[in-house]
Amino acid sequence: MNKNTDLPDTISIFPLGGALLLPRARLPLHIFEPRYLQMIEDALKTDERLIGMIQPNETSARKGTGLQTIGCAGRITQFSETEDGRYMITLGGMSRFRVVSEVEGFSPYRKCDVCWDGFERDLGSDEQDAGFQREAFLDLLGRYFDAQGLSADWDTMKEADDELLINSLSMMLDLDQEGKQALLEAPSLETRRETLITLIEFSLRGGLDEGFMQ
Repeated sequence: MNKNTDLPDTISIFPLGGALLLPRARLPLHIFEPRYLQMIEDALKTDERLIGMIQPNETSARKGTGLQTIGCAGRITQFSETEDGRYMITLGGMSRFRVVSEVEGFSPYRKCDVCWDGFERDLGSDEQDAGFQREAFLDLLGRYFDAQGLSADWDTMKEADDELLINSLSMMLDLDQEGKQALLEAPSLETRRETLITLIEFSLRGGLDEGFMQ
């Protein structure tokens, strides 16, 4: 057990491309693969009920685990089972972590030794973004939504807390894995907002490839 955070040194890992979990946010998941059904059942037997969400990484720059270095652990806060044995769960984001090494064993799903150092702020209260210019941001977001053919509850967006708005958009917008990872690794809410704006502007320009326009 990590003495600084009381979080475990080894956690179950769920590699899922394009899925982003952030601290204090909620991520609904539909679980149907047998190995991950087992992972959920095992997690529910523990006090922490933690699952580590992480992006796959098959690039040559980071060989070994085939995973990104940084992920985010979530606690199972809601759980239901369908008649055909699938699970519907909600993860509440707890803290980001850094992968130390993969644990070898006979488990059908993957486990990793992880380090929580450097992410102590994730366990604190909501972040604020003092430099957030909401009106300009919502104008940019409106142009992005129009380009993507999306609709939104603009009244709710105008009233939402800074962190809820930025993190919710970071998780739900259809960005590629590199973009999602950049949002995850942003050291503060301000830098996450700046990264999100860059990704949205890149998409509106058409990008240099098809990565941000799916």
